[in-house]
Amino acid sequence: MSDIATQIKDTVTSNDVVLFMKGTKEMPQCGFSSRVAGVLNYMGVQYADVNVLADETMRQGIKDFSDWPTVPQLYVKGEFVGGCDIVTEMTLSGELDTLFENKGVSFDKEAADKIREANG
Repeated sequence: MSDIATQIKDTVTSNDVVLFMKGTKEMPQCGFSSRVAGVLNYMGVQYADVNVLADETMRQGIKDFSDWPTVPQLYVKGEFVGGCDIVTEMTLSGELDTLFENKGVSFDKEAADKIREANG
């Protein structure tokens, strides 16, 4: 396993929730990263953010690691969940709530319901 793959594996296994994104959770640098970070922030999920723009090796490495061509990428308890479209769909359908509940990740259920209500 390459150094970057080892670093990514360590990151996703040592944090309950990780978002590989363009920018940071405080300052996303693309609309898709902003949407996923916004959902997680609004739902009060504690997560690690990895700015792929800060390191080209990481930017390509995460795509190779997940075999997924785009960023952002969300991982929960070491498991790849998906990118912006998948996370958005899961949020609106309630699947993301179920995933967090099943994995023991705390989040604000009321905030999740408000997202669905506003987008319903």
